[in-house]
Amino acid sequence: MIYRRFGKTELSMPALSFGCMRSMHDWQDTALEKIPATANNKLETIVRKALGYGINHIETAHGYGSSERQLGLILAKIPRNDFMLQTKVVPSDDNDEFLNKILSSMKRLQVDRLDLLAIHGINDHRTLWQSCRKNGCLAVANRLREKGIIDFVGFSGHGPCDVIIDALNHDEDGGFDFFNVHWYYILDANRKAIELAADRDIGTFIISPSDKGGYLHTPSAKLVSLCSPLSPMLFNDIYCLRQHGVTTISVGASEPEHFDEHLKALPYLQQNDQELLTQIDNNLSAAMQKCSGNRRPDSLWNHLPPWEQAPGNINLRMISWLYNLYRAWDMKQYARDRYANLGTGSGWVPGNNGAAAEKMDFSTLQPHGHYCSAEIKELVIKAHGLLSQADPET
Repeated sequence: MIYRRFGKTELSMPALSFGCMRSMHDWQDTALEKIPATANNKLETIVRKALGYGINHIETAHGYGSSERQLGLILAKIPRNDFMLQTKVVPSDDNDEFLNKILSSMKRLQVDRLDLLAIHGINDHRTLWQSCRKNGCLAVANRLREKGIIDFVGFSGHGPCDVIIDALNHDEDGGFDFFNVHWYYILDANRKAIELAADRDIGTFIISPSDKGGYLHTPSAKLVSLCSPLSPMLFNDIYCLRQHGVTTISVGASEPEHFDEHLKALPYLQQNDQELLTQIDNNLSAAMQKCSGNRRPDSLWNHLPPWEQAPGNINLRMISWLYNLYRAWDMKQYARDRYANLGTGSGWVPGNNGAAAEKMDFSTLQPHGHYCSAEIKELVIKAHGLLSQADPET
């Protein structure tokens, strides 16, 4: 395993971390006696496999169903110094509620100390306020840090880049030591946050690079061809881990063998194979250019208004991005599944889909390149027709 300094925490973090969202038995917080022994045995096999590879950072969350209880049962058998443990807790208006969730997580994990606690889901200015207001959730976590109950405090950011940047720049109550962030080859929107974190020496942990990063565990044939001779998963791992400031990426293993492909990234971090990576990037960019007129799938992201300012609160940024992924790289299932989350009221995938675009006035949108407001409206209408199909034509 390769270990790297995790920003100002000074922790020696493995380049690959074990993320436990996909390995729990149930999305509900299930009592241990109701969890089959086979499920716990399987998770123990995965945990011990990870530790055997030197993957000694284990990450879960209060909201990951049975995960904490199962891990607590397993980690109690393993010397505490053999692993670093991180969990995540969503912020709240009520500090006592937030504190009780932390303590509940620790009880379920059967530990009296957390190496890392992340405030889970600073997705908008509301959750940012809950976390960073005077005597808010960060202050609660900081008091636990002062008592030696938590070593380091960070956050997970699933929202727009400006919200993440505001969190990274926050200095009161000790500020944040690290952050978990979505940033991948297919979506560069959070690059400024990655760069700011590096400048501020805040540890950067890329989460869900294979699943939220494009269903790279089940890639399209076209994506496989464009990334050859590397797999799409391996290419993305190397791409993320070579970014300045990025320390570690999450491996969401639900089977012991799910570490195998990710481990292949390690040699590439110790040698200079930029020519191969550049060639794959050129292949992907050429296919995207041919289909969309731009080299990047998210080329319009920063030129379109955020969903709160768009006609009908339509998430124009996400729709144009998913539309390009679908057409250029055949990432159909991923694009359709992400699109289906729009309009559900989710704080994690906010805004509306394009179902009502035809009735909306797009005339106030600023033109960008060869896209005028009418063409953006047409793009959204076409994207909705494609992405909303239950069984689209291939």
